[in-house]
Amino acid sequence: MMTRRQLIIKLLTENKNPLSLDYIADEIFIDKKTVIEDLSHIAKTLKGKGKFQLVMLPPQCKVCGFVFKGLKKPKYPSKCPKCKKEKIIPPKFKIKEIK
Repeated sequence: MMTRRQLIIKLLTENKNPLSLDYIADEIFIDKKTVIEDLSHIAKTLKGKGKFQLVMLPPQCKVCGFVFKGLKKPKYPSKCPKCKKEKIIPPKFKIKEIK
């Protein structure tokens, strides 16, 4: 039996397209907060092994287009710092091989 984090790694490795927090949470039947915590741990684990890395397409504001660049950890912002609206395109994640 696979652990929750192993299931997330499998999902992110096997899918060609980056996956949203909502999709990952729905597939594994856990909440988004737990997915974010697990993704942070997975990123550290993969970095230590050196063959793969967790890639995040950053969240973006639907209203003004602000991109949340430079996020060090997986995050799902609730409000845009520029226009203060709550219409945010969530981040998406993928595991890719380092060449």
